[in-house]
Formats: sequence, C-alpha cells, structure tokens
Amino acid sequence: MSEPEIGVIGLGNMGRGIADNFAKAGHLTAVWDVSEAARAPFEVREDTTVITPGEMAAAGAMMVYVVPATPEIEASFEGPGGVLARAADGTVVYDLTTSFPDDTKRLAARAAEASIAYLDAAMSGGATGADAGTLTLMIGGDEAVFEAGRAKLEAIAANIYYLGDVGAGHAMKLIHNMVVHSVFLTTCEAGRMAERAGLKLEDMIAVFNNSNARSYASEVRFPKHILSEKWDARSRVYNLNKDLGMAVRLGESLGMDSRYAKETSAFLKKAIERGMAEDDYSLLYTVFDEIRETE
Repeated sequence: MSEPEIGVIGLGNMGRGIADNFAKAGHLTAVWDVSEAARAPFEVREDTTVITPGEMAAAGAMMVYVVPATPEIEASFEGPGGVLARAADGTVVYDLTTSFPDDTKRLAARAAEASIAYLDAAMSGGATGADAGTLTLMIGGDEAVFEAGRAKLEAIAANIYYLGDVGAGHAMKLIHNMVVHSVFLTTCEAGRMAERAGLKLEDMIAVFNNSNARSYASEVRFPKHILSEKWDARSRVYNLNKDLGMAVRLGESLGMDSRYAKETSAFLKKAIERGMAEDDYSLLYTVFDEIRETE
C-alpha cells in the first residue's frame, strides 16, 4: 500500500466501523490498536495496513483517534518513535474521544509545537452509527483545516457541526451526554414506576414514542436492547460514569450547580461500586431499584 491518507487509532466498538468506512470509501487507510487481537482482522485485509501512530504521523496522515480519552492519545505522542517526534508537515489529528475540554486544549498546544493541527471531533451515534457511517461529529479547532478535510470525514458521518475553537466539540459532547444518560436513567425510573403500578413496560414505551415523552432512550435503547432482552447497547457502565463525572466537572468549572448531572453521576458511581464497570449499560435497568436504594 502507498502512504496512508488516514490513520485510525483504536479499533474497539467504534473504531472498527470507522476504519472500515474510511477504507470502503476508497481512502488509503492505516490502523492501529494496542491490542493484537483488535489489529488481527485488519492484518489480512488488502484495503488497510497496520502501522504505529508514529509511522502514520511520519506519512503525514490525517490521524483519527478513537480511544478512551486524552491519556491514550498523549501516550502515543511520547518518545522518539512517537507522533510528536516523527510528524511530517501537514499531519492532522482528529480526537474523537469524549474528553475534558481543558485537557484537549493542553494536548492541542503540545501538538502545535510540532506543527500538528489538532481538532476535537466528538461523536454521537454509538457503535451502530460507526458501523453505518452515520455518526454526528462535533468539531472544534482550526476551521480552515477542518474544511480541507471535511470530505474525508463524510465517509464516517452523516452530520458534521463546526462549533468553534479547539475544545468546543468536547464541551458539546459532555453537555450532550449529560442529557442522554440522564434521560436514559429517568426512563428507567419511569419503567420501574409503571411496572409497580401494574402497567406493562412495552405499553409505556409505546405511549412515550407517540407522545411528548419520547426520546432516544424510548425510541432506540428500550426497544432494541431492553424490551428485546438482548442487553447489547455496546457501551460499558464505565463509559457513562466517566462522561457524567466530566460533565459535573465542566459545570463546576463554569460556576454552575449542575444538580441533575450530579444525581445521574451519583447513581452511576453506585453501579460502579457494585462491580458493573464492564457491564453493558442496558443492564442498569435490571438492577435499577437496588442501585437507587444503595446508601
């Protein structure tokens, strides 16, 4: 394969689909993951190559990080074989993580010292959206750099919003996730209330979806992952807890009370204390009452 146009770092639930859609769109695509098992399916493909982030940077690729958060990106920056030491002119980093905006700005400043353009591109749409190439991206960073690469991003996203300076995308994502996760838990509470009142959960969801109480939780999460009893929302309780912790931190940094975010965060911390960190978060419904009643 010739020098890659795009490098995808992180091949988990989200990264696999993102890498696949870049390759299917005809972009010369390189991939990397710290897990050998995650890299293995791409080793045998003719439309992808497996190389390190440092090698991607040396090729001047558009690097797309789909890792848990800022620390994993920063780790790949370090050392003589890392991204900062090897970056060629024109290297661009897109940070698709859910991270705290101040951390993003700090890392972007380090990248700028190595002449790397660093943009945050927080995403929504879940693993299903990543597989389908229909993500929503929330972009912060240099607008000219973003516009130059927009066409490539269209291979993975149906909706792309440029929001301002670096950190803006991650701020929007934390606000977005605060609402999504709080609404999900409110819908769980409503479901338990309905069942105690002798109502069927599926009837409550049907009513919600044809009334003003509808939400992504009622339209997608409950029908596909809870009513179906598949429990396969493809995101860990750990991720929700991390997101809400950062949302509370963001509110506090802005001088806000953020009481609803705090309530959601407190519930998720209780779930973590029960040992649910690695569980699919749809399973929170099955033990909702027990978690809520925990001191």
